[in-house]
Amino acid sequence: MLTILGFAMIATFLVLIMMKKMSPIAALVLIPALFCVFVGKGAKLGDYVIDGVTSLAPTAAMLMFAIVYFGVMIDVGLFDPIVRGILKFAKADPMRIVVGTAILAAIVSLDGDGSTTFMITVSAMYPLYKRLKMSLVVMTGVAAMANGVMNTLPWGGPTARAATALKLDASDIFVPMIPALAVGLVGVFVMSYFFGLRERRRLGVLTLDEVLVEETVEEKESETVLVGAGSGHTKAPVTSGGAGTGAEDDEEQERFTVLDPQRATLRPKLYWFNALVTVTLLTAMIMEWLPIPVLFMLGAALVLTVDFPHIPDQKARLAAHADNVLNVSGMVFAAAVFTGVLQGTGMVDHMARWMVDVIPEGMGPHMALVTGLLSLPLTYFMSNDGFYFGVLPVLAEAGAAHGVSPLEMARASLVGQPLHMSSPLVPAVYVLVGMAKVEFGDHTRFVVKWAALTCLIILGAGILFGIV
Repeated sequence: MLTILGFAMIATFLVLIMMKKMSPIAALVLIPALFCVFVGKGAKLGDYVIDGVTSLAPTAAMLMFAIVYFGVMIDVGLFDPIVRGILKFAKADPMRIVVGTAILAAIVSLDGDGSTTFMITVSAMYPLYKRLKMSLVVMTGVAAMANGVMNTLPWGGPTARAATALKLDASDIFVPMIPALAVGLVGVFVMSYFFGLRERRRLGVLTLDEVLVEETVEEKESETVLVGAGSGHTKAPVTSGGAGTGAEDDEEQERFTVLDPQRATLRPKLYWFNALVTVTLLTAMIMEWLPIPVLFMLGAALVLTVDFPHIPDQKARLAAHADNVLNVSGMVFAAAVFTGVLQGTGMVDHMARWMVDVIPEGMGPHMALVTGLLSLPLTYFMSNDGFYFGVLPVLAEAGAAHGVSPLEMARASLVGQPLHMSSPLVPAVYVLVGMAKVEFGDHTRFVVKWAALTCLIILGAGILFGIV
């Protein structure tokens, strides 16, 4: 019964948010509360929620201060050179912009943290997508898939969990997987190319070299550029009096001033200081010198104090990023209700055992393949901790009985990460959709099939190379 209710709870949540019948934050709270009553454990709901909140509180703290930190770094111009490089490559071609999004997300993912990857990627690419009226779900989908592949880095989390659960060396798991993961990343780039072509056919190619920042202000305030790609020609208005002129609505103007070379928050004299602090912070994350929430707390306090020594300026920067902080932290604590009920009622355990039990006996010698396939739905419907510490050891034991090595099982378990990164149980995905102003349901409808395809590409390459 718990197995059925667990799957029913997840399905109800996904259906309601994809049909936009409920907001994600409301669904994350109300649906598990209702199912907790159905299970007959309504009296323990408070305990489950507190346990969930306790387990996710460090994540919420990390996200809150990470948003402030990277928000300030964007304000002071740390990422402007990266953005200009992407813009120089992309120009105003939708195809190049989408591919550039995937490349940027993959590069930034090297720090091993999905939230920071999404913050940097969206901050860099959002103005371009908005100005060209490109699909924002393409941006979020491509970024999530690229980050999902890179999330398998040993310091990204899943590999370390698999190594810990099966008592293996992380490098023995990851290094042989590199060719298959590289094929998966190439697959993401190829998909990005075709998404970009689709956007190009829909919108055309502007003959404008730089969309966000114009070199001169003497040109006429607005001009219409004829778009000549594909069959139907489209006209797109391009403003040339600097980013975010009076012709734009307030929201768009605020976003475009992110790259305004004259914005008051720029701190060019402190550029190398900010770069050094950021590199040190990322190094400390990778080396695990301190817990990540503590690192971001220290980093945010330091850059606020140095870059904006006056208290009113510090308050202004905190207020500027308050919406993102509130939206993301609120979503994380709401997700704590969902995960707390799933785990506290025992639904996760029953779902995992049921999945293992339904595996046919004849599939024993192919348990690595089975594990790779199961990693798609299981890492989507439960946390990485639940899968790697609760399910993987059981699967590995079943595989060992048929001569399948724990290393093969561990590598196969990484296959589902591109899909996992868009799971409603992953806090970072709310940073992604929140900053991009995309409905979670819209993002889910777009990305699930393509992320699943990416997972299958990695699995197929792993089998082809004899890794899995």
